[in-house]
Amino acid sequence: MATNPMQRKARNSFLLGMLVMLLIAGIVIGILFMQLMSKVKKEQENLKASVNAYVLNQDVSSGQVITTDMLTKQTVNKNLVPSNATSDISIIENYALQDKEGNDIYTKIKNNEPKLYITKNNSEYEVQKEEETDNYYISKNNNKEYLELNSVPLVAKVTMKKNTLITTELLNKSDNIVQNDVRRQEYNMIVLPMDLVEGDYIDVRIMLPSGQDYIVISKKEVGIPQINGVDSEDTIWVNLTENEILHMSCAIIDAYKVRGAKIYATKYTEAGMQEAATPTYPANESTLALLQNNPNILEKAMNEIRTRYNNTNASQLRNDYINSAINSQGDQAQSNVETNMQESITNSRNARKEYLDSLSGAVQ
Repeated sequence: MATNPMQRKARNSFLLGMLVMLLIAGIVIGILFMQLMSKVKKEQENLKASVNAYVLNQDVSSGQVITTDMLTKQTVNKNLVPSNATSDISIIENYALQDKEGNDIYTKIKNNEPKLYITKNNSEYEVQKEEETDNYYISKNNNKEYLELNSVPLVAKVTMKKNTLITTELLNKSDNIVQNDVRRQEYNMIVLPMDLVEGDYIDVRIMLPSGQDYIVISKKEVGIPQINGVDSEDTIWVNLTENEILHMSCAIIDAYKVRGAKIYATKYTEAGMQEAATPTYPANESTLALLQNNPNILEKAMNEIRTRYNNTNASQLRNDYINSAINSQGDQAQSNVETNMQESITNSRNARKEYLDSLSGAVQ
């Protein structure tokens, strides 16, 4: 049947409209498909870039033992976390605190303080630490039952808030818990190694003109103050216990008294693998008397001091070498102390002024 021109025009318009609609629909479907593929690809990339890491599910104080119940495992993008966080999973799992029978040690809050607990034979016990020996125990019928742990406990180096991402720099083994008598000391009279940098570990030694050489303090991490972004040439920071502070003070005075003596530092070549050296420096009688009656020295440290001086002929060493070297200086010994001490004070004041000046310059 023949169609008139109006019908043909209407039919062609309809077909053209359908074609345009199909074309638009195809474009929309293509765009949606591309977006979907892009989203899938991005999810796959995120999945490949994801790692497991631990975060704290509660606040933790410095020196507190870390138990596995305090941690929550989360999947995060590895590009958003420090590289050392990715390996912490194995560290935490390997050091999960248990006794030899496989009973977990966990943390609970008691009187607003975190306490360690263990469940044995369906009974819960508070785990306590014996200060004299650092051994862990529980109390049964007023008797101590010591616990054999299957690993060395991990402790927090610093105070951390809930949701803090755990990294290796935030944890230490329990023998590195910062004691209550530790203070940061500043020294500017120590002869430093040429290549010493922030974070190196050192022994501080005293050497006499006769060649006698003693270790005063051992394996201390060095902090180096900066002025205008430049490391100080002669000043370092080290964290010392009370007895170490007194030994250092005594050694510095001895070095000042004897012309030709020096206090110097030696670096550890592999600090992570090397054990701390045993101090050998014999302090004078005045320092020993102060050590014996100093309430700031922990009992554990005091026992170590007694053992050190009882097991060696420290008094004889002192008299034969150090005291004889001091006595050989005569009246000059006291003059040497006054001169060197005043020089140290002047250096400290000048360094402090430069530091404050650098701060005021940065503010401006």
